[in-house]
Amino acid sequence: MEVAGLLMNDLALPDRDFERFRALVYERTGIALGPHKRQLLRARLGRRLRALGLATFGEYYEYLTDPEAGGDEEMVRFVNAITTNKTDFFREPHHFDYLLRTWAPAHRAKAEAGGARRVRVWSAACSSGEEPYTLAIVLAEARLVPPAWDTRILASDIDTDMLAQADEAAYGPDRTAAVPRDLLVRHFVRRAGRDRDHARVRPELRDLVTLRRINLADPAWPIRTRFHVIFCRNALIYFDRTMQKRILENLVSFLEPGGLLFLGHAESVFGLVDGLIHLGNTIYARVADVAPGRRP
Repeated sequence: MEVAGLLMNDLALPDRDFERFRALVYERTGIALGPHKRQLLRARLGRRLRALGLATFGEYYEYLTDPEAGGDEEMVRFVNAITTNKTDFFREPHHFDYLLRTWAPAHRAKAEAGGARRVRVWSAACSSGEEPYTLAIVLAEARLVPPAWDTRILASDIDTDMLAQADEAAYGPDRTAAVPRDLLVRHFVRRAGRDRDHARVRPELRDLVTLRRINLADPAWPIRTRFHVIFCRNALIYFDRTMQKRILENLVSFLEPGGLLFLGHAESVFGLVDGLIHLGNTIYARVADVAPGRRP
């Protein structure tokens, strides 16, 4: 497609514009784009130039940062364009095995000993929803769901397009391939019409999940509860060490004492945050009710 006589594939991203966009990405999302991300940024933002009929990246930057032009609506599209989304049902299955076989029985035993029948879980950076719905399936299999239990799952992401997909909760056969057959039968329903090859998460599980747009790079998050379990997997890798430390400290502050934090396979808390003990492969527990960054 041509824009102002130029093929988008040949449109250069000048150094000045690249640096301005890198700074804007960091300001708005906390994501640190290295110099090697120039082509990725050019390709993704090129789609916005095509959509808006703009000829240069400089024009797009001015449009994006002019409150009288693009404004907040285009800024949301900009953020959606630069975020990377990769997720699957039952991704890193050892995490879900731990929840089902170790954490759930212990949590149920506490309730039977007089504790509250309450579960609060957060899937941070939930992308298109496979992770929070996997969590809902696991909690259902563990019998920690209503009506006997007060159970809620918060699913958040910065990308509004991904949240819209998560809200639909319908997935094609390529997306549900990782779901064991018996779980697929129990926890999904087939859609009618043209999308009859798609499976949708059953309503009782969808009702457990609340979707919200939350930017992990924000200094404060609009959350008023603590969680027994937080999944924040494969998100920290996109931030620099300073931002990783701040996010981890905030995550720990939202954990119940003894609550679990699950990270991605390439992520670690080493040297970044105190108040956690290592339980297994990228599985951590909050050891005491302490202020973030302070040793228990």
